[in-house]
Amino acid sequence: MPTGSLTGQVALVTGAGRGIGREIAIGLAAEGMGVGLVGRTHETLTDTLKECVRHGARGVAVTADVTRPGSVREAVRVVERDLGAVDLLVNNAGQVDRAEVPLWETDVNQWWQVVEVNLRGPYNLLRCVLPGMVERGRGRVVNLNSGFALRPDGRYSAYATSKGALLRLSDNLADSLAEHHVVILDISPGAVATDMTAGMPVFRDNADWASVPRMVAVTVDVARGRLDALHGRFVHAARDDLEELLRRAEEIRAADARTLRLRAYGPDDPMG
Repeated sequence: MPTGSLTGQVALVTGAGRGIGREIAIGLAAEGMGVGLVGRTHETLTDTLKECVRHGARGVAVTADVTRPGSVREAVRVVERDLGAVDLLVNNAGQVDRAEVPLWETDVNQWWQVVEVNLRGPYNLLRCVLPGMVERGRGRVVNLNSGFALRPDGRYSAYATSKGALLRLSDNLADSLAEHHVVILDISPGAVATDMTAGMPVFRDNADWASVPRMVAVTVDVARGRLDALHGRFVHAARDDLEELLRRAEEIRAADARTLRLRAYGPDDPMG
């Protein structure tokens, strides 16, 4: 049940007009958080905003293309002007390969568009939001990632490549952000039956969809600071026992686990 535990904080959620982004925004609003809703379609953003306001939350909807730096700068400016400094950034906006084909048969423009939305989009948001977080010495970031980041899949080369790069981006940021008490996490919701995922042929016969409320609950936990000990790590919301991960957080950090790393060179390297 909502507790209002996040009253006074502000979240910025991309891709907030539908799917997981919409549900995350509503879930955060139910906890009292002000919500900046960013997406490409005004009508769907407005619908999400109405649901957030029903929970008594402050909110603002801003139409923006996350791949365009100027559009993102203006969206962040409006959110901060109307709601205040951003405490939580949720990079949720994403796209997937339109067809299950090998790379040499892909549509060149669509392949690159997937990479731009899934990688350049988060970069643009991070570039605009992190300076304020660093200056204040606090803040949290959730990058919506995927199990595709961790395994090769030639049928979805743009999606898998972009999500792997996003995980590497977070890894590169983690140490420098820790110095400023800013937390970044990559979280996979699992296969959720959104319009995007349900339309992927690989999931055509899937009968075991992940829970959207579970992803919402995990994001709320991030906003509360419960997962700060997992800073810079990959978390699978649908499969992981979060309490176990938190209990082993120090061990995970020491082993460089839950990051996109090659095996260390040395005696443990099977290649010598």
